[in-house]
Amino acid sequence: MLKINHFSKTYKSGKRAVDNLNLEIQKGELFGLIGHNGAGKTTTLKSIAGILNFEQGEILIDGKSISKEPVECKKKMAFLPDNPELYDYLTGIEYLNFICDIYRVSSEARTMKIKELSDDFDLTSALGNKISSYSHGMKQKLALISAFVHNPDLILMDEPFVGLDPLASFKLKNRMKQMCEQGGVIIFSTHVLEVAEKLCTRAAIMKDGHLVVCDKMETLCQNQSLEELFLEVLDE
Repeated sequence: MLKINHFSKTYKSGKRAVDNLNLEIQKGELFGLIGHNGAGKTTTLKSIAGILNFEQGEILIDGKSISKEPVECKKKMAFLPDNPELYDYLTGIEYLNFICDIYRVSSEARTMKIKELSDDFDLTSALGNKISSYSHGMKQKLALISAFVHNPDLILMDEPFVGLDPLASFKLKNRMKQMCEQGGVIIFSTHVLEVAEKLCTRAAIMKDGHLVVCDKMETLCQNQSLEELFLEVLDE
């Protein structure tokens, strides 16, 4: 589903945020991207999503290049940033319909999917209100609904649990598992290592722009917790 070959990203300041990253993720995987602040996680996710340009390497989504065929790639995916910027002057339902229009979701399909997701995340009663009136947690829920509403094959999430209450976090975990059980792919970054350990089928640890460790979760945590492994990697 996703193949990253010799990907590197250097910013104009000269900082090399990611250095020669190679990674392949198959359909059905729930993949965790772990690392300290500045490790290169967000840069990687934004580059996969086609938000950041890069000069070295290749990123393929279902066999298509995000650099050469960005529109075709973006049709298959959704990206949830760590701090979603929504259109405050729209109502929640207007925003979701806007997203559905972009991805050409039919009226019948969107009606059913919006109801299902908004009920699940307890946002139905607020969909008629302006987004400007939403709390941070409500905005996070709306962004999550917009990511799932068009049934993408791949969802990229940067710290998706920040701002969510315990019930919403539980609902999100179930949604993530369900999507991957049906053959979808989710890649998410998180600092909550306990969540990653319990949720992911596979995970990678990045350090200073390099991929240091990547394996199945049961292999990574065979003799220690993910937190213990992460701290070992940081000390090396």
